[in-house]
Amino acid sequence: MAGRFVRASKYQPRFAAEQATSRDATNADLAVSAACAGHVFGKSTRKEFCYDNLHISRNAWDTNLVKANPEYLSVNWESSGGGAFAVIPLNEKGKLPDQIPLFRGHTAAVLDTDWHPFNDRIIASASDDGKVFVWEVPQNFTLYTDGDEVVDVKPVSKLTGHSRKVGQVLFNPAAENILASASGDLTIKLWDIGTGQANLALKHPDIVQSLSWSANGALLVTTSRDKKLRVWDVRQQQPVHEYPGHEGAKNSRAVWMGEHNRIATTGFSRMSERQIALWEPGTKAPIGGFTSLDSISGICMPFWDDGSSCLYLAGKGDGNIRYFEYENDKFEFLSEYKSADPQRGIAFLPRRGINVHENEIMRAFKTINDSWVEPISFTVPRRAETFQSDIYPPAIGLKPAMSAKEWLDGKTGVPAKIDLESIYEGSAPVEIPADFKPAVAPVRTPAAAPAPAPAPKKEPEPAPAAVYRAPPTAADQKASISNMANKYQDDEESSDDEAETSSFEEISRPAPRPVPAAVRTPVTAAPPAQAKPPSPTKATPAPLSRTTLGDAPKSSSSSDSELLDKIKELFEHQNKIIGAQSDKITAQSQLISQLAADVEALKKRVGPGSQEQSERIRQLELELEEARS
Repeated sequence: MAGRFVRASKYQPRFAAEQATSRDATNADLAVSAACAGHVFGKSTRKEFCYDNLHISRNAWDTNLVKANPEYLSVNWESSGGGAFAVIPLNEKGKLPDQIPLFRGHTAAVLDTDWHPFNDRIIASASDDGKVFVWEVPQNFTLYTDGDEVVDVKPVSKLTGHSRKVGQVLFNPAAENILASASGDLTIKLWDIGTGQANLALKHPDIVQSLSWSANGALLVTTSRDKKLRVWDVRQQQPVHEYPGHEGAKNSRAVWMGEHNRIATTGFSRMSERQIALWEPGTKAPIGGFTSLDSISGICMPFWDDGSSCLYLAGKGDGNIRYFEYENDKFEFLSEYKSADPQRGIAFLPRRGINVHENEIMRAFKTINDSWVEPISFTVPRRAETFQSDIYPPAIGLKPAMSAKEWLDGKTGVPAKIDLESIYEGSAPVEIPADFKPAVAPVRTPAAAPAPAPAPKKEPEPAPAAVYRAPPTAADQKASISNMANKYQDDEESSDDEAETSSFEEISRPAPRPVPAAVRTPVTAAPPAQAKPPSPTKATPAPLSRTTLGDAPKSSSSSDSELLDKIKELFEHQNKIIGAQSDKITAQSQLISQLAADVEALKKRVGPGSQEQSERIRQLELELEEARS
């Protein structure tokens, strides 16, 4: 996979260090927020495990059509006799019954829905009839009923006050029961669904196309038909920032990037090219300008994942999902999930609902042919059978930061988080404070481990290489070998064990390595007591270095030639080892090339193929990437 998540062991510490000093990090967990180093793959689902036999709304209003939480999936429904939407339990997969209980009550088409962030059974809906309804999913709700007559679900609350259609609804991510609704009457109302009152209203100059809350629920960003990007101080009921946005005629979208003080937008240029932009509130122009993506006509739907600091872009009318990493105020392209099935709507699951046992970092639900919904799992493939703390920082839980009244009175805060390791272990979620600074140490330990950088500097590897390439005179060697061998006899084998490393562990280490160990300058004075006995491969040359070479200064001038002969033997042995490693590298390169050729041949022979064939091809590609790394 192309991208920057290629080598986890080398990439993770550098990224963690850069994130730790990032000026926009408002929480300590952002220091390792993108520690999902490694390959990120999007995996489709076989149709028998999708949600089939649906009647997805064909209304042309620009919304996502579906919304998801860890328990349910809501789908805007194509129905007669008024508007409706369906709620599908995530565990009821496959082909659904022809008649299912719907959530009915609106007199016109349902345009948008949104799940309560702190109660998985509460959902709000917006409709073309100008009303906002609040619903509660019944206990033990299922689509499979024993009776002949299907009973529809009725709303528990009706919020009236808009004079035209309501196009978007969005719950506040920090305050309990605060709901924003955007209408064609050019207002955004802020409801307390507990009391049913709209305590605040924002007067918008034009029709709202998208809206997104900041992580603490104090600010709201909107895009509109007048091509302006606005950031609102909601409780002051006025915009604090207003900038020219994307210049294209089609809709633009905005998403607040979690706890970063940044906003990502998608839109079109005057030449109808799709664009992406990164904004800092208070700056009139996007950071780095507008970046062109392609010339496809479908609107890009942006989704932000705060856990991995990744932005996902799903295009309407095409089947591809791009994902980018946010780092150093730039979006770095990682990879792209490609599919021949176009989507009209898509939803992403909150992080507390992902499968931590499968190394899943994100899950999406996309509509296909207006008749079924397919889950797409984004994973970091690893063989480890323990909890992967580097890719699972704490996630927002089910406890709000404040009540609706406290929020209306001006309180601001970020909700408490939960430790995903507790979910991995199957216990009750362990709550972590919003700042969770005490929990940073265990999370950042993997990133801080390489901090003792002096260790690589102490590696004595370069010294013998220099000696081999340009050996000193015989007299210098004779004196140096004699002195060093006598002084460091007990340390030579241990220093070899510490310094010698090889990328091919199956090849035995060179037996005569203890001899050059005596030549090079000592770096550390290891304690003379050595509890570990020398390995069998090094037991034979040890007496050689202490007798033949150690006694060299005491012999006659003929010993000079003997010493040179020993060094020549060392050269020859090293050349043999290097030749064996070169043969091994060549064999592995040929194996990788053959595997790549097999994958390409299989692709050409299979063509689009069945689902199982596509899975096999993806598996071969994964093996190929692992071989290359």
